[in-house]
Amino acid sequence: MQSSDILQQSIIEAIKDKKGQKIICIDLSDILSASASEFIICQGRTTTQVSAIADNIIDEVNKKLHIKPYNTDGFRNSEWIIIDYGSIFVHVFQPKFREFYNLEELWSDGIITEIADED
Repeated sequence: MQSSDILQQSIIEAIKDKKGQKIICIDLSDILSASASEFIICQGRTTTQVSAIADNIIDEVNKKLHIKPYNTDGFRNSEWIIIDYGSIFVHVFQPKFREFYNLEELWSDGIITEIADED
């Protein structure tokens, strides 16, 4: 398994640990204008859950893989938090902001993989 696959799996597990929903992965590796080779997008119901998901991703990836994000943004209002791991950008949204920004449509040229919710 490649290191990017291990990072992806660790991120997805951390999202699921905090009951993140509607997880999708968008492979952008064939899109030259993309700022990352992959986006992982998910959502939480409240600002508290969005923050908890993002915090858990950062903590678990650091604990398991000893990787810290290059940057984060959005913790101030927790409507949309982005975590930059270089090759992978993680977007944690509240539902109304995810719908408004609609990254899935914006990056629909990529290969989109849906991860089943564990409800």
